Amino acid sequence: MTAATILTHLETIADPEKIAFKRKKFGIVANNALGVYIKDLNAIVQEIGKNNDLAVELFNSGVYEGRILCSKMFRPKDVTESLMEKWVSTFENWEVCDSFSITLFARSPFALQKINKWSKREPEFEKRAAFATMAAYCMADKNADNSVYERFLPILQREATDERLYVKKAVNWALRSIGKRNPDLNKAAVATAIQISEENPTNKASQWIAKDAIRELTGEKVNILDYPRPIYRPDGKKK
Repeated sequence: MTAATILTHLETIADPEKIAFKRKKFGIVANNALGVYIKDLNAIVQEIGKNNDLAVELFNSGVYEGRILCSKMFRPKDVTESLMEKWVSTFENWEVCDSFSITLFARSPFALQKINKWSKREPEFEKRAAFATMAAYCMADKNADNSVYERFLPILQREATDERLYVKKAVNWALRSIGKRNPDLNKAAVATAIQISEENPTNKASQWIAKDAIRELTGEKVNILDYPRPIYRPDGKKK
């Protein structure tokens, strides 16, 4: 299957009403969108599989759904820094940002480096990419030592005052994800949330991030995992 045939297929299943629905329901404003849901894009990926050359062609088509497909079809181990920088600079909404961050960036060899770099960026969705990648990395590398995630916490603390909707939501998401990785990181994440709240008593973003994270991470229904498993038992207690 070629990029041209995929794009032709997308045009046949396109529905402009889906564009309006996604904008109204989820705040997704996309450039050059056809109106195809993610589930339909996933079906295409399932049929074709990973294909780097095809992924790049689809991205370069300029079609929004083609860019989403690129994020799902490109092999994470093969991505380069230059491609990551090229792609992150084009993000115009949370959907495309999160698709690249979760599926590709968090599993790439450059994940940690880009988290640090992008967390200091000014553009909203480049900065969100840092925290979406951080959140996804909690499951992308199940064997990583706690020290990796402990180094994330000061970054979250530093950027918790950004009141832009899609940045603060991603900071909160990353903090909660770290706190659910294992019992020790749960305690560290809760402590970080408390610090965020105490250090920024008048900042609305900080207060929301902290309150929501503490509520979830200390709740009775919180699902705390046991990664890395060589250290933690399935019941969450140290050996």
